[in-house]
Amino acid sequence: MRLTNSRRCSTVDGDGKELAPPFRNPFVHDLRFTPLQKVKIAIMSVTLFPIRLFFAAFMMLLAWPFAFVATVGRSEQVVEPLCWWRRLVDLALKAIMRAMWFAGGFHWITVKGRQALPSEAPILTLAPHSSYFDAIPVTMTMASIVMKAESKDIPVWGTLIKFIRPVFVSRSDQDSRRKTVEEIKRRAHSGGEWPQIMIFPEGTCTNRSCLITFKPGAFIPAVPVQPVVLRYPNEMDTITWTWQGPGAFKILWLTLCQLHNVVEIEFLPIYTPSEEEKKNPALFANNVRRLMAKALEVPVTDYSFEDCQLTMAEGQLRLPVDTCLLEFAKLVRRLGLKPRKSEDALQEHGSRARKLRGEKMTLEDFALYLNLTVSDTLRDMFSLFDEHEDGTMDIREYVIALSVVCRPSKTLETIKLAFTMFEAEEDGAIVEDELACILKTALGVPELNVTELFCAIDINDKGKITFEALRSFAEQHPDFAEQYLYPHQAGFRNGARTPSTAVSNGFCTDFTPDEHISPGDAARKKAD
Repeated sequence: MRLTNSRRCSTVDGDGKELAPPFRNPFVHDLRFTPLQKVKIAIMSVTLFPIRLFFAAFMMLLAWPFAFVATVGRSEQVVEPLCWWRRLVDLALKAIMRAMWFAGGFHWITVKGRQALPSEAPILTLAPHSSYFDAIPVTMTMASIVMKAESKDIPVWGTLIKFIRPVFVSRSDQDSRRKTVEEIKRRAHSGGEWPQIMIFPEGTCTNRSCLITFKPGAFIPAVPVQPVVLRYPNEMDTITWTWQGPGAFKILWLTLCQLHNVVEIEFLPIYTPSEEEKKNPALFANNVRRLMAKALEVPVTDYSFEDCQLTMAEGQLRLPVDTCLLEFAKLVRRLGLKPRKSEDALQEHGSRARKLRGEKMTLEDFALYLNLTVSDTLRDMFSLFDEHEDGTMDIREYVIALSVVCRPSKTLETIKLAFTMFEAEEDGAIVEDELACILKTALGVPELNVTELFCAIDINDKGKITFEALRSFAEQHPDFAEQYLYPHQAGFRNGARTPSTAVSNGFCTDFTPDEHISPGDAARKKAD
């Protein structure tokens, strides 16, 4: 597989101007230090860090009694009048939180634009979401947020969260997402009685290199929203907390070791949805995203939280930073090719591909195979597999890539399916070039050296291997890719593996009901 420099892969801003497509995996943060920076961090670790950590913890404990008093006996359905003592509590908490951020090195917080009133824009949409330090605008405005229901039971933190009247989403309640949307609608249509709701529509953290797909949950109420963009223009990026990169505590440690941390918060003009956008939350979300991307001067991409899970899935093969499978997964969503019953569908694809025995397909053949019409989106997908740029592709590679996207943690199942398409009928074996084709497609890379791995499996030097031999080898060497593949392949710069999970690493959870179409599909309909 290979990525092309086709203009079709570019993104377009609100004025129709093309922006370069993202060249970095948005879910990866590669943080490296010079020797001098390491010395500075070492000194700060034993001097400034413990003082700042103690003071920040003390500020949180100091804020707790104020939040506790303000929440005692408070109704969750009605907003009480903001009497004089509640105003004092609100001001006291804002001051304490500001002192906490100051202690953490955020000495000056630059605010651009004007925050709208709740009656003007009931919902604030913030992006890009890249760290738990994105809580800074939350504590500055004391706006409500959408949180996991479990968070209210955390000592100290739960009380502070309840003060800002969050909307809780429960994992145990299957109907919780619908109830959450209904509650947000109720607050949004209250005429400004309720505090504004601050939502991070990306649903997970990225490295701010682009804006990924916005979840439509924030846009379902069909009310005016105020976009808010965040910037961290620091010389050393210790802020970013992605799925692949420094962990939560390391980010905290490195950030508190910086003498000064810069953050910019810009309130953009209120965005009022059109009648069409009110009926189509995905279109509403997509248009707001483009507006925010223009302000940030970054591209937009249809990568989503699901793609983040793809890159982090546990399996024998770990996807490289620049894998083509992220682009492939995006195109699969656009074309609606991801099957509901993936196991049966993949087996059917495998049987059809086996009968073709490597026969090359043209773009028109590919469209006929998928029962689709030729479109720019399909051309983009075809170009991923047209490695020799001769207008042909091997359908077996498409099936392998689809298998990885549908079941990213089942590496051996994908390889087994691939063997059924490549193996010789007489002995069920494949040769080295065929193994290279299988594994490079499963990893989404243009080239892959598998000679050392192939020789390690082919202990009898037959020049071919079976799936049973590979599976037996994988059982004896569960980290075979680390030893035999990655050292010889450029681009495998990933750090430690992070377990795959259905929970995002952002603090504002997604609450979009299942019945709502994704923004990527909305964009596809508009584009195609």
